[in-house]
Amino acid sequence: MTESAASQSNSSRPKRGFLPGDPTPRERLARIVRVDHAGEYGAKRIYEGQIAVIGKGRHGKTLRHMAEQELEHLQYFERQLNRRRVRPTLLQPLWHLTGFLLGAGTALLGERAAMACTVAVEEVIDRHYEEQLAHLGPDEAELKDSILRFQAEEVQHRDIGIANEAEQAPAYPVLSAAIKAGTRAVIWVAERV
Repeated sequence: MTESAASQSNSSRPKRGFLPGDPTPRERLARIVRVDHAGEYGAKRIYEGQIAVIGKGRHGKTLRHMAEQELEHLQYFERQLNRRRVRPTLLQPLWHLTGFLLGAGTALLGERAAMACTVAVEEVIDRHYEEQLAHLGPDEAELKDSILRFQAEEVQHRDIGIANEAEQAPAYPVLSAAIKAGTRAVIWVAERV
């Protein structure tokens, strides 16, 4: 086989680890920015729902602090959407409603249930961010550094929830499993739609 034929044969092969249907690096980056924007929007709405119900109680200051951090994350990803010309998820109006209802609904079940919601969501987000970081190379150092900082803050939110008796919420295992499943489903959809 000639050198030219060998190089043509090699260039037509898929790159190692790339399967048909996998997103291209540009598509993967667009998905990262889109889903992170959607997730931070949803988190903001969850805290707004919780604050509406229990914001005047003993957890009000803590909830507002976490909401402010989520707003900062959201604003960062809004800038990323614009800079990279990535459209937001088409389902944002749905996240607007469901995020608020999840926050308000768990808060209506009590402070521990609201904290259980935080713990469940943040555990999924921690893993989600970890998976994203594995796909970001040195050419995306600024994005990677921001995600690392946001991830650390999400872990702090989880720890706050645990410290505030999330695991003592009524039916904690069922509540946590349902919220985690819903969060994973929302992530999958928001990446693609």
